[in-house]
Amino acid sequence: MKQESPIKRRKSRQIMVGDVPIGGDAPIAVQSMTNTNTCDVDATVTQIKAIQEAGADIVRVSVPSMEAAEAFGKIRQQVSLPLVADIHFDYKIALRVAELGVDCLRINPGNIGRDDRVSAVISAARDRNIPIRIGVNAGSLEKALQRKYGEPTPEALVESAMRHIDILDKHDFQDFKVSLKASEVFMTVAAYRLIASQIEQPLHLGITEAGGFRSGTVKSSIGLGMLLMDGIGDTIRVSLAADPVQEIKVGFDILKSLRLRSRGINFIACPSCSRQNFDVIQTMNDLEARLEDVNTSMDVAIIGCIVNGPGEAKVADIGLTGGTPKNLFYMAGKPNQKLDNATLVDDLERLIREEVSRRQDQDSAVIAKSSD
Repeated sequence: MKQESPIKRRKSRQIMVGDVPIGGDAPIAVQSMTNTNTCDVDATVTQIKAIQEAGADIVRVSVPSMEAAEAFGKIRQQVSLPLVADIHFDYKIALRVAELGVDCLRINPGNIGRDDRVSAVISAARDRNIPIRIGVNAGSLEKALQRKYGEPTPEALVESAMRHIDILDKHDFQDFKVSLKASEVFMTVAAYRLIASQIEQPLHLGITEAGGFRSGTVKSSIGLGMLLMDGIGDTIRVSLAADPVQEIKVGFDILKSLRLRSRGINFIACPSCSRQNFDVIQTMNDLEARLEDVNTSMDVAIIGCIVNGPGEAKVADIGLTGGTPKNLFYMAGKPNQKLDNATLVDDLERLIREEVSRRQDQDSAVIAKSSD
């Protein structure tokens, strides 16, 4: 049974990154960043398409040079996902990617020099309806703030962000979002909590340089979870030293656990014990691998015995309770049929896909009826 999230989200101004709304009442967007050489157009396009297939709403691409800017233009022509250009210092690169169809500029206005350069970038963004992302990172704080605070602190991160925001305010440019990232969870959380009440713009969440797949997932889940529970956050990136596709999957899993987004199957599975009547761990590994392509939102409970199995199965869309000699399969909370261990994974995949197809047909019928 689906439940609404009890989280009351912070009210924020809505901006558009391509055709994806960020902030306001829009769903929290999930994004990642390519790690290919941007000048290798084919490799970057391939990776963006894989990230998109995983469900990403937005992808960011580093553009460190004018050569990379030209490559970005070729990439833009070959992908449909909204693209954010990551730019540091060189305002000419920002102007060029604006011409080439960028959907958002990640550039800190205070770092690009004279006011005429800042004005040129803001004018280009305004003319083409391109939002700007101010991205503050604890590892690259301005030297003046390093001297003032001695080390990165939440207050230093917020002061850095406000310096950049003041520049955009001076030019009456309000279509921006802000990130305040550190690799330390408490610093990041405190910084976002500080700025959340000071501005109305959307906030991009992330624990930067969180680590490898396992440790980074844990750190990001804790940090982002704390903020999301506060209602803070309009778009997220899980920063992992791993395949960017994994960042998207973890991001959706975080949102799914808080009932903030629903995409794909939400598995409820026991850790298994000596009571299990089938191999729960192997069954789960096989099902997750086989059903990665499913985007339909659905709760599936896989429980190895009859202690917790019936209770979980009755509140899930699809459930399985281990039994002897056969396992009991539930559909919509009611016993449906019994399944043998020998063909368990094959049978479960088939039954889940049948339900996915039924729901898709139902949704199509509703859409067709509404358009009549």
